Order: sequence, then C-alpha cells, then structure tokens
Amino acid sequence: MVNKTRLPNGIRIVSKHMPHVRSVSMGVWVDVGARDESDEQSGLSHFIEHMIFKGTARRSAYEIAKAFDAVGGHTNAFTSTENTCYHARVMDAHLETMVDILSDIFLNSVFAPEEVERERPVIFQEIGMVEDSPEEFVHVLAGGDFWGDHPLGRSILGTREHVMGFSAETIKDYFQRLYHPERIVISAAGNVDHDHFTDLVGPTFATIHNGHPLPTRTTPDIHPKTSCQARTLEQVHICLSTQGLSVTDPRRFAFSLLSTILGGNMSSRLFQEIRERRGLAYSVYSFMMSYVDTGMFGVYTAVNAEQIQRTIDLILQEIRKLGRTPVSADELQDAKEYTKGNLLLAAESVDNQMVRLAQNELNFGEYIPVDKVVQNIEAVSTDDIQAAGAQLFQSDQSALTLLGPVDKATRFEAIFDE
Repeated sequence: MVNKTRLPNGIRIVSKHMPHVRSVSMGVWVDVGARDESDEQSGLSHFIEHMIFKGTARRSAYEIAKAFDAVGGHTNAFTSTENTCYHARVMDAHLETMVDILSDIFLNSVFAPEEVERERPVIFQEIGMVEDSPEEFVHVLAGGDFWGDHPLGRSILGTREHVMGFSAETIKDYFQRLYHPERIVISAAGNVDHDHFTDLVGPTFATIHNGHPLPTRTTPDIHPKTSCQARTLEQVHICLSTQGLSVTDPRRFAFSLLSTILGGNMSSRLFQEIRERRGLAYSVYSFMMSYVDTGMFGVYTAVNAEQIQRTIDLILQEIRKLGRTPVSADELQDAKEYTKGNLLLAAESVDNQMVRLAQNELNFGEYIPVDKVVQNIEAVSTDDIQAAGAQLFQSDQSALTLLGPVDKATRFEAIFDE
C-alpha cells in the first residue's frame, strides 16, 4: 500500500507499508544536485551533504552518530547530478528516534566554520580517491568530454580550488536558497503507518518556507570528440559515450533491455566477445545515465595499450549488429527475465523501496507500480531493440575518452564512421 500527503508548503510525503518486515527506511530528498550549481558553486551540493551530519543546535556530530548507533540504525547521504538524499534505516520500534534525528540535522544544522575547515580535507581525500581509481575517473573525464562545459559534464565533488573557496556562510546561503519545500520529498518504506509517519514529520517540516527560485535547468549540447589523458597505468581505460534517453522517455524499457543484451551481465555480447572469447579485458560493460531532459549511453572497458583499436572495433561491431539484425526471441526473453529478476529482488529491500518511492515522485509525480514496469518490459519487441540499436553511436553524437599510457588521440578520430 502506497500513500501520499502534500503539506501546505508543498513538501510531499510518500510511504509504502510492508508489514512483513521489522524495519523502516526513510529518506529526505531534495530535487537539487550538481547540475543546479554555477561553475563557481561546483561541489556545493556535495559539501552540504557532508556538513548536514556535523552538528545542530541540539546535537554535536558525535552525538548524531552515537544516537543512530545506540538504536542499531544506519544513516548516510548521497549527492547525484539532480538530487540530494539524506537517509536512514532503523527497526520499526525506533521510528520516532529516526524521524527526530533526520528532522534535526536537515532543519537545524549550524554549518559551523570550524566544522567546515575540518571537513574540507576529507572532501579533498574523496576527490583523490576518485582520481586514484582509473575506472571511476575515466567516467568523470567522459562526462566532460561528452557534455562540455555544461554542469552535467562536471564532477559532483567539484574541484579542489572550488572546495577551498567555500565558507560556512556560502554553504549556509546555498542551503537556505535552494532547499525549499516544492523541491522536497520525504519517503519511507517498511513497517510504517502513513498517518503516523505524517504526524511525526509533518509539523516539523511544515515550518520550511520557500527560498529563491532554482536556476533554470538547460539541456546540454553533445560535444563529439576523442580525447586522451596520459597516465602511467598498466591499462588504457576506455569510455565510449553516445546520446541516451531522459529518465521519462517511453523508449527507456527497450534501451534498458538493449543494454543488458549488449553489456549488462556475464552472458552479454560484449562480455562474451571481449573477455571470454578473446581475453582482451577483465571488465567490460554498458551503462545508461538518464536525467530529466537528456541522457548518456556508454560502454566501458580497460585493455593493454596495443589492443585499443581492436577492442573499440569489436565493441562497435557488436553495437552495429544490434541495429542491423534482430535479436533472437530467446535472447530478448533472457534479457527480460534478468531485468525483471533484478527489479523484483530489489523490491524486497526496504531501502530500495524507499528510493523508488522518491524517484517516482520526483520524476513522474506519482507512484509507478512494479507490475506496470514489468508490463512495459514484457511489451518490448525485437523490432524495438533493433530500432534502439540503430540510434547508437552516430559519429555526430559520440565521444571517446581514453585514460592511461596513450597519446595522440587523432589516431582514433574516425572510429565512429562506418
């Protein structure tokens, strides 16, 4: 059972009752993320995510952590390109405690200057961790190559230069201006009664007033290019990027199944061709990144430098097959069963249900039942897969990013042409 309540100030509260579990997962979601920042503000949303847990008028950072530990609960937060979420999970008997703590840190964080200074080097370390992980870092570089100077092309973490310039007042001002009620969704899933949950969170969150209007989100242009970043590594990390779909595009079910067939699991075409048959790579996969107005479809792998061209040719060969030749009924059905299995297994998790509730509300304004999603998956035909494949990796909407012991990107400029 899914229920929804809208507070007078516009905040939406959505919950799903799962009586067979003994826990409750809660998230406070804000429809504000890295793409809403100016260049000078790059990394602010992520910095706020860190600072939320660093003390309120009632609790110190240690007391916040200890309060969750004392009830055996878990809490965390994450920042994405378009959203920020502060979430926790506790046993159902401790629902009131969880609501009290999450409400306190969201509404009453003090953003103390000394805590900002203590947290700044922690974020530097986080940036360093990404840069030290070539598989992660090549995706950051690929975003910049594909989206150019648009906010979608920047790292969510920001740069060291930007993070160094953020003061407590800057962080507090950004929080107060952009975290306003029309952009907030509070979701809960588990052994929770909606009316009781609304009674707990409503009075506190109803005190939030509208801030300034958010900056208008602009849809980025694609920047087809090939780029190399030389680095002393054992492998060259490869990211092929092309135009994808928005999160609400009706073709998303076909593209999701295509991604599964192409590089979504161990039986996928890329895994079998690149790894199993030829032994060129340990890791190879396709991915989809979808936003409210656009998206990116891509393929990642890492190989020895002398195998770059051969590997790229094989990847594009498999992609072009999808656009030219219908997949078999059996292969499509296997992809459907794999996708449905992942969806239905995730539905058993209260955390996943909490996330799904909020994302449905933010993206569609309503709850989309899992059964409806399954119906849409089942409705995808082999013709739909072929049509999706034919759209991928056109020369005027694709990019190639290389990271590792390689240079002279001009060698690869024509790879997307037939």
